[in-house]
Amino acid sequence: MSDQYEYKRILLKLSGEILAGNEKFGLNYPAINEICSEIATVAKAGIEIAMVVGGGNFIRGARAEGQGMDRVQADQMGMLATVINALALQNALEQLGMPTRVQTAIEMRSIAEPFITRRAIRHLEKGRILIFAAGTGSPFFSTDTAAALRASEIKSDCLLKATKVDGIYDKDPTEFKDAKFLPEVSFADAIQKQIKVMDGAAFSLCMENKMPIIVFDVRRRGSLTKLLLEGERTGSVVS
Repeated sequence: MSDQYEYKRILLKLSGEILAGNEKFGLNYPAINEICSEIATVAKAGIEIAMVVGGGNFIRGARAEGQGMDRVQADQMGMLATVINALALQNALEQLGMPTRVQTAIEMRSIAEPFITRRAIRHLEKGRILIFAAGTGSPFFSTDTAAALRASEIKSDCLLKATKVDGIYDKDPTEFKDAKFLPEVSFADAIQKQIKVMDGAAFSLCMENKMPIIVFDVRRRGSLTKLLLEGERTGSVVS
């Protein structure tokens, strides 16, 4: 049961780009199925799982603003994109036999439940996988901030930030070959040095609530199960 594991309730932050796989836009169903298979394995072991999903595989509000779109409307479009991604994850998980609920920060009752903290916690206690969509429901806030907020509200033991790199570096490892891997980073350093893995608001929320952030490469096969079920120290920890 979950008592043997370090983390009993986690929030997993998935970017929209990860759901696009190598296609960079839209949904890549083999990539989604692979991620959901690992999530299902962890959930079956008794760990309570909530997720926040981004919408960058369809639209990014800040980028759309740079091309002349009103920022508020661009962010609202981005929130809707996260709902599409949440429904895709729900479908894949339910095909694996996992009970799943989607809750949205913007009410759309014919598609998903509205976000209610007590109901969310009850779903987790009943062994359901929970997917939070539509960010915070407000423009100008990233889905990273939404992840930190929801993790705090449901009293998660940690926030897992799934990325395309194996942790935090002192500079972009895709651009600099001499980038230094940082296995541990303090919240103060993350905020002061403006580490780009998450935004300052997300770091501040987690620091205030004493919630560690683990940054890891979700594309590495088995990384999630090794981290949560086998206790492998992978990725970087912000605490």
